[in-house]
Amino acid sequence: MVDSDGSPPTSRRRHVVRLAVFACFLLVLFYLVAVARVIDVEEVRRTVSATGPAAPLAYVAVSAVLGALFVPGPILAAGSGLLFGPLLGIFVTLGATVGTALVASFVGRRAGRDSARALLGTTRAERIDALIERRGLWAVVGQRFIPGISDALASYAFGAFGVPLWQMAIGAFIGSVPRAFVYTALGASIGSRSALLAYAAIAVWCVTAIVGAFAARRGYRKWREHAGRDGTS
Repeated sequence: MVDSDGSPPTSRRRHVVRLAVFACFLLVLFYLVAVARVIDVEEVRRTVSATGPAAPLAYVAVSAVLGALFVPGPILAAGSGLLFGPLLGIFVTLGATVGTALVASFVGRRAGRDSARALLGTTRAERIDALIERRGLWAVVGQRFIPGISDALASYAFGAFGVPLWQMAIGAFIGSVPRAFVYTALGASIGSRSALLAYAAIAVWCVTAIVGAFAARRGYRKWREHAGRDGTS
């Protein structure tokens, strides 16, 4: 017996199991790091600070990995602002954010892309590839504006669907600028006790959340329109 996309049932089950195992691994990792907090971010911050002049680069590398492990990005960005101030801290935060996007999408691509394509079938996979080629970069940018979505989890998903690494890097950089400023500035405001910096960060966060909500609503409506056309064609 062969399914409609040409894949034997045993092959499909293997791909389903592979994706399920990968999803369970990510969920367990998310719980341990983001909920149970098994990683002491404060200790990491002290260790990085002890590296002296190399601290900014060290923090970029360490934060990139920790972000891919689901350490909350706002905590890492606030630590960057606390350690390096608002100006240098923003660039450190953006570097770490791009690093996390590359690490997570690479892992997602290696772990899930073949199985995802096998389950989707050749026609759907080619359609998604064409869509990614046209809009993959802006999908990554738009995701960064939507509040409440884990950037690391989204990066794993983008990688599994085959979004190229260059689109992940550029999209993560562009889309993360507002939030990088917000959380880095909040961390810096704690160190400098600057109320003005905190108010500016909160204002930018509010604007970003509003833009993200409208973008998500518009994107959902467009998706519904495309899905309706595909269903009637």
